[in-house]
Amino acid sequence: MAAPQDGPWLDDAAGRLIRPYTVSNGRTRPTAPLDLLSLVMPTGTPPAGQLGPEHSQALGLCGGGPTSVAEIAAQLRLPAVVTKVVLSDLVDWGALTARAPAFRYNPTDRSLLEAVLDGLRRRL
Repeated sequence: MAAPQDGPWLDDAAGRLIRPYTVSNGRTRPTAPLDLLSLVMPTGTPPAGQLGPEHSQALGLCGGGPTSVAEIAAQLRLPAVVTKVVLSDLVDWGALTARAPAFRYNPTDRSLLEAVLDGLRRRL
């Protein structure tokens, strides 16, 4: 409960009202092999399963082309592991396809990682 000096607790300040584990039905392991850099794309096939709100949002976020799991997790404001479960459901239902990103360079190359970090710092 908020302290009296904090003022009223508004809806936006409350954060998510549904716990992440309820989104994934308590599951913590995706059935599809996904990591944060995996790219997902819609297949154009309607999902064979029951879509929850997060499933619909994730599917909508993939509509613009290949999108990384990390980007979808950030847009959904869900932990990465929950996002992976949601996306793997969509892959299992045939609505999404997933692939590992193609690296032209060594993904653990220090100069590449430093360039990514510099870009993130400039953006923030």
